Amino acid sequence: MSFASRITRHPIPFSTARGAEGWAALHDVAAELRPLITGAAGSSPYLCALILREADWLSGALDTAPEETVAALIAATQAHDHTTLDQGLRQLKRRAALVVALADLGGIWPLHSVTQAWTDFADACLNAALRSHVAREARRGKIPGMTEADAHDSGAGMVALAMGKMGAGELNYSSDIDLICFFDDERFDPDDAMEARAAFIRATRRMAASLSDTTDEGYVFRTDLRLRPDASVTPVCISLTAAERYYEAEGRSWERSAYIKARPAAGDIAAGLRFLETLTPFVWRRHLDFSMVQDTIDMRQKIRDHKGLHGTLKLEGHNMKLGAGGIREIEFFAQTRQLVAGGRDPSLRARRTVDALSALADAGWIGADVAQELCDHYAHHREIEHRVQMIDDAQTHDLPKSAEGFARLAHLCGTDDVAAFRDGLSDRLRRVEQMCGDLFQPGKTGEAGDVVVDPEQSEIVARWPSYPALRSERGHAIFARLKPDLLRRFQRAARPDEALLNFDSFLKGLPAGVQLFSLFEANPSLVDLIVDICATAPGLSLYLSRHASVLDAVLDGRFFAPWPGYAALQAELAGVLAGSGFEQQLDQARRWQKEWHFRIGVHQLRGLIDEEAAMAQYTDLAHAVLGAMWPVVCDEIARRHGPPPGHGGVVLGMGSLGAGRMSAGSDLDLIVIYDPADAEQSEGPRPLDPRGWYAKATKALITALSAPTAAGTLYAVDMRLRPSGRQGPVATALTSFADYQRAEAWTWEHMALTRAHAMAGPAQLRTEVEAIRRAVIAEKADAAKVRADAAEMRMRLASAGRVGGTWAIKEGQGGLQDIELLGQAAALASGSDARSTSAQLAHAPDLGWLDADQTARIIATHALFARVQAATRLLTDTALDPSAIGDGGRDFLARVADAPSADALALELDQERAYIAQMIDAVLGAILPEEQ
Repeated sequence: MSFASRITRHPIPFSTARGAEGWAALHDVAAELRPLITGAAGSSPYLCALILREADWLSGALDTAPEETVAALIAATQAHDHTTLDQGLRQLKRRAALVVALADLGGIWPLHSVTQAWTDFADACLNAALRSHVAREARRGKIPGMTEADAHDSGAGMVALAMGKMGAGELNYSSDIDLICFFDDERFDPDDAMEARAAFIRATRRMAASLSDTTDEGYVFRTDLRLRPDASVTPVCISLTAAERYYEAEGRSWERSAYIKARPAAGDIAAGLRFLETLTPFVWRRHLDFSMVQDTIDMRQKIRDHKGLHGTLKLEGHNMKLGAGGIREIEFFAQTRQLVAGGRDPSLRARRTVDALSALADAGWIGADVAQELCDHYAHHREIEHRVQMIDDAQTHDLPKSAEGFARLAHLCGTDDVAAFRDGLSDRLRRVEQMCGDLFQPGKTGEAGDVVVDPEQSEIVARWPSYPALRSERGHAIFARLKPDLLRRFQRAARPDEALLNFDSFLKGLPAGVQLFSLFEANPSLVDLIVDICATAPGLSLYLSRHASVLDAVLDGRFFAPWPGYAALQAELAGVLAGSGFEQQLDQARRWQKEWHFRIGVHQLRGLIDEEAAMAQYTDLAHAVLGAMWPVVCDEIARRHGPPPGHGGVVLGMGSLGAGRMSAGSDLDLIVIYDPADAEQSEGPRPLDPRGWYAKATKALITALSAPTAAGTLYAVDMRLRPSGRQGPVATALTSFADYQRAEAWTWEHMALTRAHAMAGPAQLRTEVEAIRRAVIAEKADAAKVRADAAEMRMRLASAGRVGGTWAIKEGQGGLQDIELLGQAAALASGSDARSTSAQLAHAPDLGWLDADQTARIIATHALFARVQAATRLLTDTALDPSAIGDGGRDFLARVADAPSADALALELDQERAYIAQMIDAVLGAILPEEQ
């Protein structure tokens, strides 16, 4: 549909108050343009002048769709060289300004189409100017190794990043364009880099002049190059290497905000995209970055102080961009939340403000109704901004200061009811100020105030200022705002003294506080969680002080979602690790595992899952880590020594891992088995024979799991269950493993095999290992021998001196280990491939070792002991001292066991241990005192 017909359907809201008097050229203008001119004369002298100047061209353009007209203007920008560039772009800009304005005023295009069309045209002008002036330098031989063709194809290595509204596709009608110009110094020999740098600086200056200098023909776009790194001392175009070093070492919060919208717009687009990829860790922090909120508050305050924008809201002269309830407040509202959470959620990294608001709503950071309302206000504010700028082509955001000016603005916005227009605008500004206000109104700084603490608590609180987390001025200021509410919450805890003492240990262990305290300030529910943990689980609070970043996970919408299972976890971790270097992958795996590990602990502590589910989930987590890390390790070895020789290797989980009974502090018992097939050596830069290759891979796996990095460790690893123990190779060939199990292994090794589970490696090889496991168990099902050997093993364990106790429930006669030994013996003696202790013990009646009632009793006791052990490992990573965990911890233990109190539970544990010890004595023989 033609422009003219669409304008007829959507009349442009020009005022005709001033008529056509004074327009001498009106009689020479086509009839269809006269209403536009007479209307524009009363509302926008700038547009009226444009229509008159471009009347002949516009008459023809009205017969074409505005989208086609703008596309033609964009294409025409590329037809100019440096001799015609300046004049040609200015003429094209006048025409584009007419088309965009008329399509906007007539309601033909919605806001996003208007701003995108204007941005597309700006991109084209920028590209034409950059290529023209870089080509001129190349033609003069000033860019070593580069030709005019290179300049036209890729800017000869120069790239212009569009920032701000241009980067986001949101240019308003009289926007300047914010650019940062770089050149790719890696395209040049070191000796040539300085000469190229000088040429790109000249080209950048000429490019900016071509776009922004005002001549008789007007200007194209006002150009601002001041967003570049350290603009007061750096040239207008710098190398990408220098820029990367700057942002890594000195980048500031406002620059992080600016790069949300950054986009390569002209020149070497590929280099620009690579550069933005390198800045991802700078812009998008991996942790929830609530300290950014305070930085935004400070930035806003500085802007408003500089512009004098304080005081009550008054429409006359109000700044629609920076004033109260204005455009910038909506942008800050979105950008701050993007920077807080965008490091963890890439879906939030939208450039456009309305897209960012929608993404925040989709991710649950704001309500859908809030997003929709702010988008509506944002579109309205931007429309007002456009109309203000159309009046005189002024780069202004200020509303008119006179009644006549408001009448003109109202007409441009399509209404003659100026009073209603003013009221509606005032309502919108106040509503935006209200909706965004919480972000800019931090809590008041204060001390404990009316919070009453006893002398012992006061002594604890008095120590806090000396802790590392409170030594910075900013950390102290944020904590001062938190402290009164923290103390009130601790006073409401069931055991305030215990909770405060454990919080003191947590606070003392924090290396820094700004990020975490900002997280607490923005999310009070996290404070409740900290109080809960400190009042119940001192071990978990200590874990938190070492790994405070795991609290980010609580704000993830998945934290309380159903458990995903190991397959989904493994796929997620594999995605996290993809594309990173080996050292980075070690840190990534640790951070990921600690968040999920913490989630299981919180769910267990709060009773969202029972201990059986917690053990299964801890096992799933370890299974997922092994499944994702084994291929990473193999890839790292393959990089130096070639792909795995033969059919690959599997990681066999033993003990609690294989049985699916891990707790919070479990280590990993592992065996690595490989199948060399017929391979003699790997095929790579430094080939290895299969034994050497898989030995390196196994050692690398142990390092990947257990070596401390900046992000901590994953798991302690124990390889002693491999064939021949410490004397055997760290990785075992498949045939050697099978032969060893059949001909050399001790009965205790066959018992351990009953719990083995292949966790990682090629599926076919895992199947083969499982077949060997089952075959060996079936072959070794000699009940009399197994019983005798198990009895001897039990005596050896007793002679090692691990007698156990009430809360040391794992070891000693009648403890968990004793029950599990009997279960493994029963499974092996009956030839069963069952892995769980309960399923293994179920074979005891068939063997004549126990009757049905005894079996049910021992299975129930094992379940009780396992629950208490799992709860104990959550409370502390050392031997449990009931007096050290406080009443909260003791109550938690009683709840886990469904006992009336911790004392009653202790009595029950002792009684059950004694009974079970007698039961096992009857099967495997009593242990004499001298053997203990």
